[in-house]
Amino acid sequence: MGTVIDSHFLALTAIVTIGYQLSFFIITALLKFDKVTDFAGSTNFVILAVLTLVLKGSWHFRQVILSVLVVTWGLRLGFFLLMRILQWGEDRRFDEMRSNLGKLAVFWIFQAVWVWTVSLPVTVVNASNHNPPLRAADVIGWIMWLVGVVIEATADQQKLAFKNSPENRGKWCNVGLWKVSRHPNYFGEIFLWWGIFVSSTPVLEGAEWLVILGPIFLTLLLLFVSGIPLLEESADKKFGNVTEYVRYKRETSPLIPLPTAIYGNLPSWFKKIFLFELPFYSRNLPGGDQNWYRTSKGESSDRLKMG
Repeated sequence: MGTVIDSHFLALTAIVTIGYQLSFFIITALLKFDKVTDFAGSTNFVILAVLTLVLKGSWHFRQVILSVLVVTWGLRLGFFLLMRILQWGEDRRFDEMRSNLGKLAVFWIFQAVWVWTVSLPVTVVNASNHNPPLRAADVIGWIMWLVGVVIEATADQQKLAFKNSPENRGKWCNVGLWKVSRHPNYFGEIFLWWGIFVSSTPVLEGAEWLVILGPIFLTLLLLFVSGIPLLEESADKKFGNVTEYVRYKRETSPLIPLPTAIYGNLPSWFKKIFLFELPFYSRNLPGGDQNWYRTSKGESSDRLKMG
């Protein structure tokens, strides 16, 4: 079929995304039912990948593979998050939003921007007439996606099993991949989307390289906005007075999985610059950043037992 509104499907995918997210926003606002929020976000990726693939109709091997990768990721994550929230019964992120229509609207607008932006690589590949032979970048990108999705899915299942165990109630997750990363699921998600971008590069020409904004936006979002900062703040408030938690945080990489024996002995400047150990991740510990820097240098954290 080819062109719909514009040759790269950018306007079409924006309209579809806005409409899809708007419909779920209305449901959430009217019924105070926010259990479908993450499902709406993840499945939106699936819709855009399938829609652009079918509308273009060229069915190049690269287009099909990338679309399948996005659909697989979106369905896995969407149904996992839906089943999890139905099991847990509430999404605490929306405790302050349910009665504030403005804040709720901002969240859904941001989610629409997230979906459209991060989908850019597969959208542009599916819209392209350029079909060079398979290259090393294709295979490298697919391998990155596979590694990322396995890490994300494994981390999700490990944390779910941990949380569902009565003996772990009131504890932070530090099993499996969570022993070597405080947020391995986010690492997996970032890694797989950079893989999608890498595998799209053989097709890109000129301004199409701007699709790199997709993985960049996702990375910045999880590092600075709605991912790690929120979870670090929540965990610090719950466990900040527990010595073992502070030790876990000091010795465990925030994102990139690394053995604790290695990470715990790295200099703080290296962690901040190369491993994303950002100071504001620890500003909610008792005493704020000062305690964090001291414990990072190996001083006793026993004082953090105090309220």
